[in-house]
Amino acid sequence: MAAKPVLEIAPEKVAHVIIKAREYDAKVGAWNTSTSEGDADEDPNAILEDFANDATAAEIAGFIDALNDDEQVQLVALAWVGRGTFEPEEFEEAVETARSQRGDATASYLLGLPLLADYLEEGLEKLGYSAGDIESDVL
Repeated sequence: MAAKPVLEIAPEKVAHVIIKAREYDAKVGAWNTSTSEGDADEDPNAILEDFANDATAAEIAGFIDALNDDEQVQLVALAWVGRGTFEPEEFEEAVETARSQRGDATASYLLGLPLLADYLEEGLEKLGYSAGDIESDVL
């Protein structure tokens, strides 16, 4: 078996994005546009509603934007391996492709992937990292 590639992004950072992306993906359209009427004090299920000023997307985007260029490129490459665009043995090619196609909107691109958390988790698994163990360490 080939040695697993050394990631230039800490697996714990990937796990943080996975956890936050799952929170983001769990959001549903708000039944009511008034955050004051749909707050968690009045309706505990409101935390699953996606209001215009919801901080979840901004939090993930801020975290991704704070990563250095190499970490952002690796995150994109991991997502691509996870969704099957590249095979695990093509990880370095995925990294180089992500680097050459990189723009200023990495966070927007990643948040636009409907199954981001699943892709990142699958990417880690395909590269030989135990996503479940890493996520447990982060939680």
